[in-house]
Amino acid sequence: MPKNTQAQNYVPSQERPPVVTREFRGAWVASVYNIDWPSSSGLSRSSQQSELRAMLDQMAKIKLNAIIFQVRPNGDALYKSGIEPWSPWLTGTMGKSPGYDPLAFCIAEAHARGIEVHAWFNPFRASPNLTMQTSRDHVCRTHPSQICNFKTYRWMNPASSFTRQRALSVILDVTRRYDIDGIHIDDYFYPYPDLAKNGKHKQHFPDGKSPSQRRGYVDSFVQDMYYSVKKAKPWVRVGISPFGIWRPGVPSGTTAGVDAYEHLAADSRKWLQKGWCDYLSPQLYWRIEGPQSYTRLLSWWRQQGSRPVWPGIATARIKSTEDPGRPASEIINQVNLSRTTGNNYAGHVHWSMKSLRQNRGGIVSLLEKKSYTSDALVPPMPWMSKSQPLSPSLKASRSRKGAKAQWSSVRGAYKYAVQARYGKNWFTVKVLPASSKSMTLAGKPEAIAVSAVDRYGTTSAPTVVSLQ
Repeated sequence: MPKNTQAQNYVPSQERPPVVTREFRGAWVASVYNIDWPSSSGLSRSSQQSELRAMLDQMAKIKLNAIIFQVRPNGDALYKSGIEPWSPWLTGTMGKSPGYDPLAFCIAEAHARGIEVHAWFNPFRASPNLTMQTSRDHVCRTHPSQICNFKTYRWMNPASSFTRQRALSVILDVTRRYDIDGIHIDDYFYPYPDLAKNGKHKQHFPDGKSPSQRRGYVDSFVQDMYYSVKKAKPWVRVGISPFGIWRPGVPSGTTAGVDAYEHLAADSRKWLQKGWCDYLSPQLYWRIEGPQSYTRLLSWWRQQGSRPVWPGIATARIKSTEDPGRPASEIINQVNLSRTTGNNYAGHVHWSMKSLRQNRGGIVSLLEKKSYTSDALVPPMPWMSKSQPLSPSLKASRSRKGAKAQWSSVRGAYKYAVQARYGKNWFTVKVLPASSKSMTLAGKPEAIAVSAVDRYGTTSAPTVVSLQ
């Protein structure tokens, strides 16, 4: 009997597990027009918080690891700002406080679940429509000379140094004051053009600038934003999600009605090549087969630079009017291709969380069963940090419920990654926040490994114990 009991003890082991599963698994959560959250403006504080908790619970259950949370849809704020007014998408009235700080709440709740928060800003849009009521301290009223009306939009003129500096100030304010993991900007640099069927402009953006001048303004903003964020907090990832096609005809055979390079002043290939972002998420919302082939485009993007390209995937187009008949299997196949195409770090982003909440076409069940079978760490940023955290000490014991692992706190650890071997196979069991110091593993793992993870995503050497 004593011999049998001894066999259940875990002892230090020199065994080396495979590397922890790495993949960026994100979802956009848009506040503009209440697309994702809150579901409608004017909800109570408790209703808003309940919705966000439920969303984050589902993200954790599916094993997503990043929320891209829209905090500045139109010159406003979904956080307590001294620069811009409270967003009307929260309360229905611009400038009216929701009674709490949504960004701070999101960060606390997401981090408790091991999920990263990337704060998403629209740098230049002042209003999505001309009829939106603005507060007295909104940029449309404090600086009307900086605003251009175009189509249904009010737009802060990107050619103005005021506009670029204001966007930068807002982004740096959030970077410094909040414990965010990333800064994210989308595809709206200049507004999408008003084109006739022959491809010619019905109207031009009223700034009097040429396309090349506009690209210069946007390039300088992107470069300044990247280096300013890195100076403030070098571990904060800077991500950009441009239109999915750099230029029509590139790569060969690709068609597009919009020329993002010419019309939106977005030379996103340059930003990737220059390293002015830590990841690029081109919006590859098309099917694998077709004139805008997801596969062809992803392959091309991943050849343009060494930084990660984590494609935006249109989960929202499952069984939609935009793409009638699109099955959920299309998304599963695109996730698989994001892992095997090119040699950049694995990752992708779902547009948007609402479609996962709705379980469009049974997509959630398929993701859980086929795509996200284990937890994953967000890939590291070796271009930002060469240091490695210390390894934790580790003890484990058997119980009726499974195996309990306990580890020491490591200075500088942001997360812990727990792996286990059942039989001959190792699995990434769980990614836990730094506050966690133990967990119970199901079944009877023959070996357990724990690694510390720092803010850059770098892991320590694993500490391993195995059954005696």
